[in-house]
Amino acid sequence: MSSATPAAAPDVTNPDVVLVVDFGAQYAQLIARRVREARVYSEIVPSTMPVAEMLAKNPKAIILSGGPSSVYAENAPRLDRAIFEAGVPVFGMCYGFQLMATTLGGTVDNTGAREYGRTPLHVSKAGSTLFEGTPVEQSVWMSHGDACSAAPEGFAVTASTDVVPVAAFENDEKKLYGVQYHPEVLHSTHGQQILEHFLYRGAGIEPSWTTGNVIEEQVAAIRAQVGDKRAVCGLSGGVDSAVAAALVQKAIGSQLTCVYVDHGLMRKGETEQVEKDFVASTGVNLKVVDAQERFLTALAGVSDPETKRKIIGREFIRVFEQAQLEILQEEGPEVAFLVQGTLYPDIVESGGGTGTANIKSHHNVGGLPDDIEFELVEPLRQLFKDEVRMVGQELGLPEEIVQRQPFPGPGLGIRIVGEVTKDRLDLLREADAIAREELTAAGLDREIWQCPVVLLADVRSVGVQGDGRTYGHPIVLRPVSSEDAMTADWSRLPYDVLARISTRITNEVEDVNRVVLDITSKPPGTIEWE
Repeated sequence: MSSATPAAAPDVTNPDVVLVVDFGAQYAQLIARRVREARVYSEIVPSTMPVAEMLAKNPKAIILSGGPSSVYAENAPRLDRAIFEAGVPVFGMCYGFQLMATTLGGTVDNTGAREYGRTPLHVSKAGSTLFEGTPVEQSVWMSHGDACSAAPEGFAVTASTDVVPVAAFENDEKKLYGVQYHPEVLHSTHGQQILEHFLYRGAGIEPSWTTGNVIEEQVAAIRAQVGDKRAVCGLSGGVDSAVAAALVQKAIGSQLTCVYVDHGLMRKGETEQVEKDFVASTGVNLKVVDAQERFLTALAGVSDPETKRKIIGREFIRVFEQAQLEILQEEGPEVAFLVQGTLYPDIVESGGGTGTANIKSHHNVGGLPDDIEFELVEPLRQLFKDEVRMVGQELGLPEEIVQRQPFPGPGLGIRIVGEVTKDRLDLLREADAIAREELTAAGLDREIWQCPVVLLADVRSVGVQGDGRTYGHPIVLRPVSSEDAMTADWSRLPYDVLARISTRITNEVEDVNRVVLDITSKPPGTIEWE
């Protein structure tokens, strides 16, 4: 049975849908998220979708994303002119802005005068639809090589930079708008205000979409997809799978059985927490499978991170298939669906976004085996982590679950750089527990996104402990701050907290004599080491 995403909710559920046309931008989903933050529902569609299909969705507005191409490149994405003549408000950003300009008769030059990063923007029409109420001088985030030198006929030029004469234009009559920069990123100081001006003033949309709408839409979609069949959910104890399970249970109730796989790759005390906290808060039917030996045997001798991820993904599915047989024997009806807490960053990093590269296979995306026998139910796959937390709160899940820091599905298996063994897992569990205890004691749990603790199992360094020479492993602390896991910066933790963590780990964890701090941002590094 081939995998599938949740059925789309009927259009009547979202009368004010905004389409984000993805031209291969790394920020396409971020644009959709910013639209949702403005309390307007959004969906992403590929630039290859025919305009007729886009218009058939009855969008209230269309946003054209940026992208890595030049409008002059031979294979650059194009767009039918009809999209600008359909009477639907359109907002072009970066590449989308240039594409609008060239399609409608403006001029875009490949001058070689590039702008990247923070750039001063000079607003020439402060009272325009987009810029009213914003400063005439503001900082924006640029990322382009080509530049617009002449706006199409009927468009008013509303902003420029020292390099680009046409950095924004507007046509109120046709409700067409565009900016050369990226208003969706936080570095554009008034970007969200500009976007909301387009939505509210340019497109005339009323802000009414909430996380409650997400629940309503997905409950309807899940019921339509699953019908009267049964589903199993891979419960990891993390936020994503917990919210996905709670959402599916709301939709189909007792047709759902949650399966918690104790693969031996969890952090200290987490298995007990899952069995106690989640069941207590939801009343869901939970089946616990002890598969520690199975996973350790499958991972024996394997050091390559991508191979480890694929092995873990494969073994998860095999365990679920066994659980399916047992549930069939116990309860009868067919178990045809597998519920997963897949999020959009998982899709992007696994190469599932338009024009994106495969950075690493997540166990629930690129790590799934080709012969999977379940149809997938993934109600969160278009959401970011903070949106998932809001949905969890709306569903009534306890704070201990909703606010838990992210933890990868493959668990500690990808936080051991090298072969995964029981001894190494036990060592890493103790170091991780110490780091978490100290961060909690310092009140920093909400200040950071997460703090992976990594064991460099194939590395040893010389140390001195008890007046003797040691040759132990390094432990890496990776505290990061992020809004959505698409980008991240290392967290500037207080030195005294770092010192306590280091002292305790080197004193209390056998065979560790060094603690180091990872101060790499994302990009270029990912949050997890593997």
